[in-house]
Amino acid sequence: MKITDLEPKLVWQCFDEITKVPRPTHHLEKMKEFLVKWADRHNIAVKTDEVGNVMMSKPATPGHENAPTIILQGHQDMVAEKRGDKVHDFLTDPITTIVDGDWVKADGTTLGADNGMGCAAGMAVLIDDSIVHGPIECLFTVDEEQGLIGANGLQPGFVTGSILLNLDSEEHGSLVIGCAGGKVTICKKAYVTNSAPSDKAYYKVHLNHMKGGHSGMEINLGRGNANQQLCRFLWENIEKYNMSVASIDGGGLANAIPREAWAVVGIDSSRKEDFEKDVKVFSDMIHAEFLLAEGPDFTFDAAPVETPAEVIGDIDAKNLISAVFACPNGVQGMSNAVEGLVESSCNLASIKMNDGKLVVTVHVRSSVDSRRDEVADKAKALFEMIGYEVEFEDAYVGWAPNPDSKVLEVAVDSFESLFGHKPKVEALHAGLECGLFLEKMPGLDMISFGPTLKDIHSPGEKANIPSVQEFWKFLCDILRRLA
Repeated sequence: MKITDLEPKLVWQCFDEITKVPRPTHHLEKMKEFLVKWADRHNIAVKTDEVGNVMMSKPATPGHENAPTIILQGHQDMVAEKRGDKVHDFLTDPITTIVDGDWVKADGTTLGADNGMGCAAGMAVLIDDSIVHGPIECLFTVDEEQGLIGANGLQPGFVTGSILLNLDSEEHGSLVIGCAGGKVTICKKAYVTNSAPSDKAYYKVHLNHMKGGHSGMEINLGRGNANQQLCRFLWENIEKYNMSVASIDGGGLANAIPREAWAVVGIDSSRKEDFEKDVKVFSDMIHAEFLLAEGPDFTFDAAPVETPAEVIGDIDAKNLISAVFACPNGVQGMSNAVEGLVESSCNLASIKMNDGKLVVTVHVRSSVDSRRDEVADKAKALFEMIGYEVEFEDAYVGWAPNPDSKVLEVAVDSFESLFGHKPKVEALHAGLECGLFLEKMPGLDMISFGPTLKDIHSPGEKANIPSVQEFWKFLCDILRRLA
């Protein structure tokens, strides 16, 4: 079965079109072009702004012209993650979708339902004339996943609505009324290189196939951080084996828990058998530690490789390994205001060697801005002690809950009427654009909701088909009630 055969057909057809457009964060030229051409093809009014946001508008259903203007909002970009064995170029290749029972997933890559499904729902509203609604503005923002560039760059007057429905949540039955802010910490240092000792045996030590996932929504699940666990092993063994480090790489995007990390290391040639035994012991240990959170399928191994030309200077290598091992990671504090909500967290996102520099990226989230800054400063203090230059990027504010929201009241009544039980009303430990919208448009009344998506920001991402049907019914009923 193809996704275009699924119900609601308009939503899945629009999503199918979106999956054919390459749209990783910071590479949205093709997506912007697609949206403008799509609007022209359907005779829908469309405009763009300087940063690449696209806004389409539709007049009210006749007789409902005096209803408040509703902004339906989603983001154009997707997280570009793939399995290590998957050949896929996110800049040119479409996403291959697979229907698997009640789920739609991709073939070895992220699906892009975050937030392609929200965009598809907005597009479907624009072309479905059976829906009763007031004036509609569909806002498709750019680069939400890294930097919230579209929301940051939104200019006054580009949208005019007084109510915003953010379609970027991942659990059907949950109405989101608040979210965490965040900050990305970039730590860089030029490193010394030496000729690789020829009397050492070299191995590629590789931790792979961990689950990873969203660094906000899934940070509380106890999953392993591949970067930190790799450096844990290296730290434990660097002196024992007189270890040299030739190269190291781990993780990728700031908002994804790293699933894979590796290093090429040299050890005393006379101790290869001991080293291989220690690799097995460490593998067994972390499999026991992370069995419930990760399952049994991740791998930790070491394979012999040829002698490299150079190695990182011993001091630089040891300092990096020590700092990554010691860096804050995972949940840093729980909320005292909302039971069960992670207040602050830290994702040790990536380790890279770029242009002669070692680069470590850390992504901090918190629903309290001062705590966000505190955790980011801890990472800064740690890396500055070993000579790294530290910069903060992509800081964004949280979205404070408004329990007196009128649109929330409408949505709760709608959900209970449609599905026979009350929805969950909550704040999330994830970044949404709503806080920035509220800064730019004080008084904007907002909620966020969406269909059920699992394992977003990872190649396991999938969308639940029955929840998409209910999400669509819910969205249409809210629009009818607001009209």
